[in-house]
Amino acid sequence: MHPMLNIAVRAARAAGKVILQGYERLDRVEAETKSANDFVTNIDKDAEQVIIETLLNAYPDHSIVAEESGISGAEKSDFQWIIDPLDGTTNFMRGVPHFAISIALKHKDRLDQAVIYDPIRDELFTASRGAGAQLNGYRIRVTNKPDLNGTLLATGFPFKAKHHLPAYTAIFADLFEHVGDMRRAGSAALDLAYVAAGRVDGFWEIGLKPWDIAAGELIVREAGGIVCDFVGGHNHLKSGNVVAANPRVTQRLVKTMQPHLGEALKR
Repeated sequence: MHPMLNIAVRAARAAGKVILQGYERLDRVEAETKSANDFVTNIDKDAEQVIIETLLNAYPDHSIVAEESGISGAEKSDFQWIIDPLDGTTNFMRGVPHFAISIALKHKDRLDQAVIYDPIRDELFTASRGAGAQLNGYRIRVTNKPDLNGTLLATGFPFKAKHHLPAYTAIFADLFEHVGDMRRAGSAALDLAYVAAGRVDGFWEIGLKPWDIAAGELIVREAGGIVCDFVGGHNHLKSGNVVAANPRVTQRLVKTMQPHLGEALKR
């Protein structure tokens, strides 16, 4: 395992312990509203702090971008960690056992290392650039479906951007005519990890943040998949509009979406 990936795994497992302790006593969890339909708990913040401390203790000259605390670490560095300490906070708060820790490392603006850790199932998805993707040490690959027929897709509702609901529902309806079924589980990081592991054939969502996407993107790519925006470009980390699947399914997803995209979703 790459030394930097090893540190990321250590940070993810340490955060996982914090999250599991909180999950056992949800009555003591303190929640705040960040914005409409968007929440943060004391557990998110505690887990994030553990991750940041672990990473900066090993690499004090690296920079950090984290969901809850923003930018920290070195002001200028070729290495930048992108952290979501608890992807699926709403699930966590309600006792739904489906959430994950997401940690990615960029080196000179290229994704280099990635960890997605599901502490409930003790499932560790990892990837190093050019070295493939793994689940608990075993190689994983995206599925080889040739088209949308019979596929199982994951998605996420645009609950933070409900003005996109008409476009979303139109895309959903069109895709649903072609695919086998859809799932909406509440953690984009795990959706991407599941694409990489072949558990679902593809994933699409509107309005995500870089910390939702970064680790999953590298894991999907290293598992043989493609991650792009809704027009097949590379603006997904900025737009937050994401498609992920094997190359053929990605092509068909993007093609099916095109008639339903307003200008805002083409950016």
